[in-house]
Amino acid sequence: MEGGRTSFPFPYQPYSIQEQFMQALYWALDQGKVGIFESPTGTGKSLSLICGALSWLTDFEEKRKQEADVLLQKGQAVLSSTFTQTPDSSSTEPDWITDFVQKKAQRDLVTKLKDEEIKRKKREERLEMIRNNVQLKFAMKRKVEEDEAFKLLQLSKEEPAEGAGDKEDEELVVAEYESDDETKSKNRFHGHCDDDDDEDLVEEHVTKIYYCSRTHSQLAQFVHEVQKSPFSKDISVVTLGSRQNLCINEEVKRLGSIQRINDRCLEMQKNQHEKSDPEDGVKRRRGPAKAVCPFNKVSAQLQMRDDILGSVHDIEQLLRLGNELHSCPYYATRLSVPPAQLVVLPYQMILHEATRRAAGVQLKGQVVIIDEAHNLSDTLSCIHSAELTGAQLCRAHSQLTQYSERYRSRLKAKNLMYIKQILFVIEGLVKALGGKVGQNPQTQTTQAGTEMLTINNFLFKAQIDNINLFKLQRYFEKSLISRKLGGFVEKYAGSGVSVHTQNPNKENHRTDGLNRFLQSLHSNHSQPVPSLEQQGAAESDRALSMSPMMQMEGFFMTLTNSNTDGRVVLHRHGTLSESSVKFLLLNPAVHFAQVLREARAVVIAGGTMQPVSDFKQELLFSAGVEEGRIAEFSCGHVIPPENILPIVLCNGPSGQELEFTFQTRDSPSMMDETGRVLSNICTVVPGGVVCFFPSYEYSRKVISHWETTGTLGRLANKKKIFQEPKKANQVEQVLSEFSRCIQRCAHDGGSLTGALLFSVVGGKMSEGINFSDDLGRCVVMVGMPYPNIKSPELQEKMAYLDKHLPHTGGRSPGQALIENLCMKAVNQSIGRAIRHRGDYSTIVLCDRRYSRSATLSKLPSWIKERTCTHASFGPAFAALRKFFVEKKRQQQQK
Repeated sequence: MEGGRTSFPFPYQPYSIQEQFMQALYWALDQGKVGIFESPTGTGKSLSLICGALSWLTDFEEKRKQEADVLLQKGQAVLSSTFTQTPDSSSTEPDWITDFVQKKAQRDLVTKLKDEEIKRKKREERLEMIRNNVQLKFAMKRKVEEDEAFKLLQLSKEEPAEGAGDKEDEELVVAEYESDDETKSKNRFHGHCDDDDDEDLVEEHVTKIYYCSRTHSQLAQFVHEVQKSPFSKDISVVTLGSRQNLCINEEVKRLGSIQRINDRCLEMQKNQHEKSDPEDGVKRRRGPAKAVCPFNKVSAQLQMRDDILGSVHDIEQLLRLGNELHSCPYYATRLSVPPAQLVVLPYQMILHEATRRAAGVQLKGQVVIIDEAHNLSDTLSCIHSAELTGAQLCRAHSQLTQYSERYRSRLKAKNLMYIKQILFVIEGLVKALGGKVGQNPQTQTTQAGTEMLTINNFLFKAQIDNINLFKLQRYFEKSLISRKLGGFVEKYAGSGVSVHTQNPNKENHRTDGLNRFLQSLHSNHSQPVPSLEQQGAAESDRALSMSPMMQMEGFFMTLTNSNTDGRVVLHRHGTLSESSVKFLLLNPAVHFAQVLREARAVVIAGGTMQPVSDFKQELLFSAGVEEGRIAEFSCGHVIPPENILPIVLCNGPSGQELEFTFQTRDSPSMMDETGRVLSNICTVVPGGVVCFFPSYEYSRKVISHWETTGTLGRLANKKKIFQEPKKANQVEQVLSEFSRCIQRCAHDGGSLTGALLFSVVGGKMSEGINFSDDLGRCVVMVGMPYPNIKSPELQEKMAYLDKHLPHTGGRSPGQALIENLCMKAVNQSIGRAIRHRGDYSTIVLCDRRYSRSATLSKLPSWIKERTCTHASFGPAFAALRKFFVEKKRQQQQK
C-alpha cells in the first residue's frame, strides 16, 4: 500500500494480524476511504484502532507542519527578493500594479501561515504546561470560585419564602415569538449574551478522530485502552456523555429522568444568562430568586477543560475532577472538543444531526470511527424513528390546553397561533387512531388492527396536511415550548385538585382538569413509550406527571422526512390508550450520508461484520459512496485452529432431524430431542454451557415442557441451571452467581460439573457479555433466530428494499434482509465464548439448515473455516468428547 507505515508504537509485541490491521487502517485514513474493518473479539481490536489511528494523526500533523514551513519559507523568499517579470505584451496593467497584486497575495499567504504557526505553538505550549503541572492563570482563582460556588449552592437550595400567582410563573411563559426568521429570534429565546468571557470559549477545531460506540461501558473500556497505549501522555482526549451521566449537581441529578435533568439544567442556564445580562430590553418583575447552577462558572470550566486536555479521563474520573474543581463536567467536556485530538462519544452524538450540533461536533475534514457497528443500519433506523401512544397524545393535548388557558393573557398572538397548531396536529393524530381528545383514553375503544401509510397519506388521513411542519419544528426549537410545558406540569401535577378536563375556562379551574386527567391515567397504570435516550431502561415506575411534549416534538420532526424514506404505522389495540402511532425509517442511508460526505474518512469496525455485501448496498451505495472509496479488511482469530470446534448438528441422539421451523419446533418430540442433545453435551463439557434460544417465548415453552417431563431435573443433576433474568439490572447478579458456581464446581469436584445458562438470541446476554475460559466451554444455538416475518414493519422494510436495491444471486434484497438479521444475531451470540489467545471452546449449531452453503458463508471466516457438519449425532458427540479429553491432557502436562 502506498502512503502506508510498517511499524507502530504498541504497548507490547503485536500479533501479526494486529500489524496488518494497523497498516490497513493507516492507509484507509491517509487515502480518505470508507473502511469496513472486521476483527474478532479477543484479537485486540481496540488497541489496533488506537495505535493505528493515532499514528496516522501524529504523522498527518507533522506532515502538515512541514508543508506549512516550506510554503512559509518560499513566501518569505519571494517577498525578500526583487520581483522581476517578463513584461506581458497582452497585459494592459502597468508592471508596478501587477507586481503589487502578486506581492500582496504572497504577503497574505505568509501572514496566514504565520498566524496558524503561532496558534499551533500556543496550543502546544499550553498543553505542555498542563502536563507538567504548571499553575495556570485560573488556578489562583480556585479558592474564590469555591466560596462563590458554595454560596450559589445555598442560594439554589433556598425555597421561595412567598409569592404565588403569575409572578413566580414567569419562567414558564413562552417568550414573544415575533418572526419565523431564526436570526431575529435567536437571542430572544436562548438568552445569549456578549460576555467577554465567551470569547475564551470559542476555539478553532484541530484535526481529530471521533470514536463512537454503543454503550458507555464500551466507551469507558476504550478510554482505559487509550490510557494503556504509548500515546496516553501525548494525546488530548475528551469523553462526551449526556447530562444524566455527567451532571454533578445533586439537586438536578435527584430528578432522575433524562428529560427532567435536561429541562432543569437548561432553565438554570437561562437564569444565569438573565442574571448576568439584565439589560436585554425586557422589564423584570420582582419575585423570588431564580436558581442557578453553582458549577456553571466560566473560569472553573476553562480550568477543567485544560485539565481534561492534559491527561486521559474516563467518565468516572471526569465526575471526580468536576467535584474537585466545582465545575460542570458536561459543559467542560464540550469546551474541550475543539482542541481535542480524540473525542470519545456515544452513537447518537455522531449519527443524529441535531444531537451532533448540540454537542459541538464538527465532522468537516475529520476522521470518524464507528465501533461495534454490526447493527449500524438498525441503530440508525432506531435513532430516527419515533412512537407515541394514545395515552401520551391525550395527555399532551390536555396539558397544552391547560397551559394555554392559564397563560392566555400573557401569550402573544404568534405563540397562541403556534400552540393552536400543535393542538390541532395532536388532535389529528388521535383521530387517526380512532379516538377523541378531552376524554380518558382508557375508556375509548378502537377497532384492533394495523395500518401502514406513507407520510403524505398519513398527513391526509389525520387532516393535518395544511400545517407547515417545518415551521412548527422551528417553533419547537426556538420557543422551548416542550421545556416550558414540562416545568408547568411538574409544578402543578401534584396539587390533588380534581375538576373535569372539559371545563378548564374558569380562572380557578385552569389546572384542575390537568390533575384529574393525570390521576385517572395513573390509576390505570398507563406506560408511555420511552424516548431514544431511555430505551432499555425499566419504565414501570416512571412518573406519569412528566410531560410527553418532548416525544411529540421528536415525532413531528420525523414527519419532515421524504415521503419515500419512511412509513407511519398505526397500531390499534382495543383501547386508545394502548394504541400507538409510529414513524418507521426505511432508508437509514439518508441520515448516514451527511457523515460520509463531511468526514475525511469513516471507519466502520466490528467483531463480526458479515455479510459485508448487503451492508455496503444498503448503507453505503444508497448514500452515494462509490465502490472505489470503500476499503475492506478482515482478519482471522489469534487462537490456534485446534482451540475451537464448531459443529453443525443435523440429527439428535434418537435420529430425529433437527429443523426448528415455526411448524415443527413446538412439537413435544422436537423439545424432547433438544433436551437429549443438551443432556449429552453437559455430560462431556466441563465448566459452563450457554444455550441460546431464538426467542423468550420459545425459551419459556421449552423449559416448561422439560419441567413437566423431568428433563430439567436430569439436566440439573449434571449442571446447576441459570436463566437469563427479565430485568436488565439483575444481569450482573446472575452472571456473578453463574461464575461462582463454575469456580466452586471446579474446585470441589462432586456430581455437578459446572453450570448451564439458558439465554435468548438478541437478549441481555447475547451482546457485550464475555463467557471467557470456563464460563463458556460450549455455546449451543437452538434453531435459527429468524425475525417475525408477519411483522408489518418488517414486511414494509422488505418491500422497500425489493423496490430500491438490486437483486443479486437469485434472491431478493428482502429475503437477504431476513437471512442477514438471523445470521448477525447468531454471530453475536456464538462469538461470546472465545475472548483471548489461550481460550478454547466448542460451538454446537442445532439445526440442519446451518449446513447450507449460503448460511455457512455468513459465519465469521475464522469459525466457518473450522466448522464440521455431522449428519448423525454419534460422530458429533465423539468429536466433542475427544476435544475436551485432549484439552484436559494438555492442561495436565503444563
